[in-house]
Amino acid sequence: MVTAYVMVKAHTGEADRLKNSIEAIDGVASAHVVAGDVDLIAKVDVPAPADVKEIAAGEIQEIDGIEDTQTYVAME
Repeated sequence: MVTAYVMVKAHTGEADRLKNSIEAIDGVASAHVVAGDVDLIAKVDVPAPADVKEIAAGEIQEIDGIEDTQTYVAME
């Protein structure tokens, strides 16, 4: 199992709507609106590293209202 965290920057006023859209993606364990440099953090739990790429680049980044993402793969 691979765990990763996707940091999401959202357009102004979009965080709550995006949280629901991100949580609906298969493989996303949870998403949280946060304060700081990013607007949301999504936790991804998937079988393989390629699945992380598909979710982060293929699904999350394609949602309208997302400005930018950064993905971090857990090492433990």
